[in-house]
Amino acid sequence: MAPNRASAAGTRRPNIIFILADDLGLDCVSCYGADQLKTPNIDALAKGGTRFEYSYATPLCGPSRAQILTGRYPFRTGMTSNSTGPALQPAKEVMLPKVLKPAGYVTAEVGKWAQLPLQPSDWGFDEYMRFPGSGGYWRNQKAEVNVNGRMEQLPPQTYLPDLMHDFLVDFIKRHKDQPFYVHYAMSHVHGPIVRTPDTVPGSHRLFADNIAYMDKLVGKLAAELDRLGLRENTVIVFVGDNGTAGRPARRLTVDGRHINGAKNTMAEGGSRVPLIVNWKGTTPAGRVCHDLTDFSDFFPTLASLAGARLPAGVTIDGHSFAPQIRGEAGDPREWVYVELDGRRYVATKQWKLNAAGELFDMKDAPFSEIPVPRDTKDGAAVNARRRLQEVMARLRGNNAARVKQTSWTG
Repeated sequence: MAPNRASAAGTRRPNIIFILADDLGLDCVSCYGADQLKTPNIDALAKGGTRFEYSYATPLCGPSRAQILTGRYPFRTGMTSNSTGPALQPAKEVMLPKVLKPAGYVTAEVGKWAQLPLQPSDWGFDEYMRFPGSGGYWRNQKAEVNVNGRMEQLPPQTYLPDLMHDFLVDFIKRHKDQPFYVHYAMSHVHGPIVRTPDTVPGSHRLFADNIAYMDKLVGKLAAELDRLGLRENTVIVFVGDNGTAGRPARRLTVDGRHINGAKNTMAEGGSRVPLIVNWKGTTPAGRVCHDLTDFSDFFPTLASLAGARLPAGVTIDGHSFAPQIRGEAGDPREWVYVELDGRRYVATKQWKLNAAGELFDMKDAPFSEIPVPRDTKDGAAVNARRRLQEVMARLRGNNAARVKQTSWTG
């Protein structure tokens, strides 16, 4: 297969830092209209880059990560829930670092890897620091990390997110003279929500404290890239792995309204997540992109930016949005597909059809999803149901071929 088009910016292929926040929905990021929380450093990435309004994740941690790293929908990989990680095997699936390595990239995984099988090195990462689960962020919680195959306990009074940041910065410094790719799976803001180093004793705002500390780490990383002179040759992707979880999702609002649904639901609050791409000097500053993306798209997009070849003989469901990152029109996808543990839907910006055949008008999304009667005579709704049913039918079964994104109205 011919190589994807490489970046035109400079002679060296761009570094890629993929920041994956944990359980972070639209209602947690102030540039998306979050009312109760402020994220100035993440907002700065959006101000200097492009903010995507319609990015759709699988609504649970493990399957969303598998989809990012393989570019394939859950029914293809078998990772349809957090418990089905063992279905992923290197003999059957190719993850992104294996694709980027032949293009000259050195690669690292930093952070959460709990639901994915084996070690990051088994999937092609050169270096890694992973932690086994969420919650063990301080030494007194028996926190430990796996650093390139060696289990290590946190030093006393060390905060795990700080240790991850230090590992990441050290990796960047050691490899600043060659293109690098980092999958940075942050621990924030997955529960249990515990104090941060900046938390005031007795604080009752621990969730806000965790959002603020995550935002602080994003700012520190951007500042380090500036200090090293790497910013203009580094693509920073910031995205939430699924929607906001539990109690915060019931409390938080966007522009005064609650988002419909939360993590582990098939409503907008489960899957529609913040996505920001910042590539200084290349990505249009302050642009808001209304094109659809889903999590299968990161694989071909990042491969394209790196000038890497997609794996031969593998069905990739993703649709590259590399042109949109450069400010070009590209070829936007017409629908997204979301699947979790037997539940699934296909959606456009206007309509959504689930596996039960229920159609929803999405004109008030993400705040509400309006059921459309099955016997409606509205022509747009009838046409949307027919076209989405066609897509859903062609996505059934593990042997389904890649479904072409075709232009249609409705």
